Amino acid sequence: MKCKRLNIVCVVVWVLWAGLFAVAANAQPVKAQPDDTVTGKPSAPATRTRITTFGPASDPTTVLRSARSIFVRSNSLLVKGAVVEDKLQKRKEFALLNLSVTRDLNSADVILELRHDLFTMYVYTAVDRRSGLVVATGKLSSLGGTVAGKVAERFLKQVVKARTGS
Repeated sequence: MKCKRLNIVCVVVWVLWAGLFAVAANAQPVKAQPDDTVTGKPSAPATRTRITTFGPASDPTTVLRSARSIFVRSNSLLVKGAVVEDKLQKRKEFALLNLSVTRDLNSADVILELRHDLFTMYVYTAVDRRSGLVVATGKLSSLGGTVAGKVAERFLKQVVKARTGS
């Protein structure tokens, strides 16, 4: 019987405690109005204007459509960035899309990052350098082909899809 009462008391205390936090979270602070020292009347409240600015492009498709230069970064010991660069440049879509590979991080439009995940899995991520927006991702296995070739193929497929809209 004691245990049952203790559980009921715990539930009631928890509900009250949660209710207090909910009330505190919804509470609005009271804004004090400064008084005009000359007339003694409250002055007009100050107004604020919020200006929201976005980077050059806030849409992944827009970034992929306008990207021209790619910087490749590999965090894998088994697949170097230079190999991914080579595989990208050897694909016919690369030239047709008017893309180029750069070794200068600051002049790149998109950063293509590759990392080794678990066992034979690899993850690639394409990030807009200016805004930090992730514009393309993919996960692939090293079984049945080279990782660099698969990354190049899948990333360029995403770029083609963004540019053609299909």
